[in-house]
Amino acid sequence: MIKVHIGRATSGENEEALVKLINQLRSTIAGRPGYLSSETLKRVEPPGEILVVSKWQSRFYWEQWYASQERLDIQKRIDDLLESETRYEIYEYE
Repeated sequence: MIKVHIGRATSGENEEALVKLINQLRSTIAGRPGYLSSETLKRVEPPGEILVVSKWQSRFYWEQWYASQERLDIQKRIDDLLESETRYEIYEYE
Protein backbone atom coordinates (compact mmCIF):
# COMPACT_ATOMS: atom_id res chain seq x y z
CA MET A 1 0.00 0.00 0.00
CA ILE A 2 1.06 3.57 -0.63
CA LYS A 3 -0.02 7.05 0.35
CA VAL A 4 0.40 9.97 -2.00
CA HIS A 5 0.69 13.49 -0.59
CA ILE A 6 -0.44 16.06 -3.13
CA GLY A 7 0.33 19.66 -2.18
CA ARG A 8 -1.09 22.70 -3.91
CA ALA A 9 -0.59 26.39 -3.06
CA THR A 10 -2.96 29.13 -4.19
CA SER A 11 -4.02 32.63 -3.31
CA GLY A 12 -7.07 33.20 -1.16
CA GLU A 13 -9.13 34.40 -4.10
CA ASN A 14 -8.65 31.08 -5.95
CA GLU A 15 -9.05 28.76 -2.97
CA GLU A 16 -12.78 28.13 -3.37
CA ALA A 17 -12.41 27.27 -7.07
CA LEU A 18 -9.46 25.01 -6.25
CA VAL A 19 -11.43 23.11 -3.61
CA LYS A 20 -14.27 22.56 -6.11
CA LEU A 21 -11.86 21.08 -8.65
CA ILE A 22 -10.22 18.88 -6.01
CA ASN A 23 -13.67 17.61 -5.03
CA GLN A 24 -14.36 16.92 -8.71
CA LEU A 25 -11.16 14.84 -8.84
CA ARG A 26 -12.23 12.94 -5.74
CA SER A 27 -15.63 12.18 -7.29
CA THR A 28 -13.97 10.97 -10.48
CA ILE A 29 -11.52 8.76 -8.63
CA ALA A 30 -14.11 6.89 -6.56
CA GLY A 31 -14.42 3.34 -7.80
CA ARG A 32 -11.10 3.35 -9.68
CA PRO A 33 -9.14 0.12 -9.38
CA GLY A 34 -6.70 0.27 -6.48
CA TYR A 35 -8.08 3.47 -4.95
CA LEU A 36 -8.79 3.14 -1.23
CA SER A 37 -9.44 6.58 0.26
CA SER A 38 -8.37 10.20 0.46
CA GLU A 39 -8.70 13.24 2.65
CA THR A 40 -8.25 16.94 2.00
CA LEU A 41 -6.54 19.24 4.50
CA LYS A 42 -6.25 23.04 4.46
CA ARG A 43 -3.12 24.57 5.97
CA VAL A 44 -3.84 26.89 8.90
CA GLU A 45 -0.66 29.00 8.96
CA PRO A 46 0.13 30.33 6.50
CA PRO A 47 -3.15 29.82 4.64
CA GLY A 48 -3.40 29.05 0.96
CA GLU A 49 -2.06 25.51 0.85
CA ILE A 50 -4.20 22.42 0.37
CA LEU A 51 -2.89 18.91 0.95
CA VAL A 52 -4.65 15.81 -0.35
CA VAL A 53 -3.57 12.48 1.15
CA SER A 54 -4.59 9.64 -1.13
CA LYS A 55 -4.30 5.94 -0.25
CA TRP A 56 -3.78 3.25 -2.94
CA GLN A 57 -3.35 -0.52 -2.99
CA SER A 58 -0.11 -0.14 -4.96
CA ARG A 59 2.02 2.31 -6.90
CA PHE A 60 0.87 0.60 -10.10
CA TYR A 61 -2.73 1.74 -9.56
CA TRP A 62 -1.63 5.26 -8.60
CA GLU A 63 0.44 5.55 -11.78
CA GLN A 64 -2.52 4.42 -13.89
CA TRP A 65 -4.64 7.18 -12.36
CA TYR A 66 -1.83 9.74 -12.61
CA ALA A 67 -1.49 9.08 -16.37
CA SER A 68 -5.25 9.02 -17.07
CA GLN A 69 -6.74 11.62 -19.37
CA GLU A 70 -9.55 12.21 -16.83
CA ARG A 71 -7.06 13.35 -14.22
CA LEU A 72 -4.96 15.34 -16.67
CA ASP A 73 -7.97 17.33 -17.90
CA ILE A 74 -8.93 18.42 -14.38
CA GLN A 75 -5.30 18.97 -13.37
CA LYS A 76 -4.86 21.46 -16.24
CA ARG A 77 -7.72 23.51 -14.79
CA ILE A 78 -6.18 23.25 -11.32
CA ASP A 79 -2.79 24.40 -12.62
CA ASP A 80 -4.34 27.67 -13.80
CA LEU A 81 -5.26 28.49 -10.17
CA LEU A 82 -1.92 27.67 -8.54
CA GLU A 83 0.98 29.86 -7.50
CA SER A 84 3.46 26.98 -7.92
CA GLU A 85 3.49 23.47 -9.37
CA THR A 86 1.58 20.67 -7.71
CA ARG A 87 3.87 18.58 -5.47
CA TYR A 88 3.52 14.80 -5.47
CA GLU A 89 5.21 12.72 -2.75
CA ILE A 90 4.74 8.95 -2.61
CA TYR A 91 5.15 7.04 0.65
CA GLU A 92 4.94 3.30 1.19
CA TYR A 93 4.13 1.31 4.29
CA GLU A 94 6.84 -0.71 5.99
